Amino acid sequence: MITFILRRAGSLILLLAAVSFITFTLFQLGPSDPAAAACGQECTPERVAEARVALGMDQPFLIQYADYMRGLFSPRMIGAPGAQSICEWPCLGKSFQTNENVADIIGRSLPYTLSMAVGALVLWTVSGVGLGLLAALRKGSAADKVIVGAASVGVSLPIPVTGLFLLLLFVNQLHLLPFTTNEINSPFGPHGPWAWVTNYLLPWIALAVLFSASYIRVTRANMIETFGEDFIRTARAKGLAPRTVTFKHGVRAGITPVVTMLGMDIGLLLGGAVLTEQIFSVPGLGFTAVHAAISGDLPVTMAITMLAAFFVIVANVVVDLAYAAIDPRVRLQ
Repeated sequence: MITFILRRAGSLILLLAAVSFITFTLFQLGPSDPAAAACGQECTPERVAEARVALGMDQPFLIQYADYMRGLFSPRMIGAPGAQSICEWPCLGKSFQTNENVADIIGRSLPYTLSMAVGALVLWTVSGVGLGLLAALRKGSAADKVIVGAASVGVSLPIPVTGLFLLLLFVNQLHLLPFTTNEINSPFGPHGPWAWVTNYLLPWIALAVLFSASYIRVTRANMIETFGEDFIRTARAKGLAPRTVTFKHGVRAGITPVVTMLGMDIGLLLGGAVLTEQIFSVPGLGFTAVHAAISGDLPVTMAITMLAAFFVIVANVVVDLAYAAIDPRVRLQ
């Protein structure tokens, strides 16, 4: 176990370094000039040159990259000569647009993304796995056909269509739910947990419609295959209760592909649900990353990209560890 974790930790460092280098390179090759964008619309060439010095973009590419990566492990000086300030570890830099510490921007955006991820995760996991299991147990029945049909429709609906429909129906027409507000980003805030639920319910449903459809199909297919295995027939022949056969033997063996999907989806969602945050105007990581990329804000884009990659890699490690606990036939390699 320790060897496995150490090996994955080494892979994590290498992958994050690769992601950071690729992102940094793409910005250098891009057509936009962050210095000109930071300087403003009415900006002379002299002021653009000063902005490039202040942003550290007057240095060669590899020196810029090495200086950025060094700041992740130790404090570094940022800013124009004569007006430099110390950026404490881990130094993610300052925004080219607002001159705000990137760590503060991440800290402000992350609670919104977590609020969306937690509720949507619970909703789509319970509904997707539950309905998929029900469809497998009732294979060929009317309930099975309805569930499979609904899953086929759900997986084909893009987030913009589902999100806009939910806003039109529940906010504009029925007035049952409020439009998402930026004042609520935690169930423990002054507004209380119920306000938090109603504030994020529509984004949760929009995400759950898309994700749960895939979970229904995968769960149903794997459980039907598992229920046909020899060990399930043996358990039934021994006279075990149907509930025991289904949940103790069947679900435990057939749920591993769903765990893989869940780990990947959690990692991607924590990195920012870009379309959902845009539609519902939630200033999470995805919303912030899009605006940073459009404006050429390299430090913000770099930080969010690396954080998203970190979430995905860690989620994969957790999935591998969960495999061994769920299915004894699986051993960590």
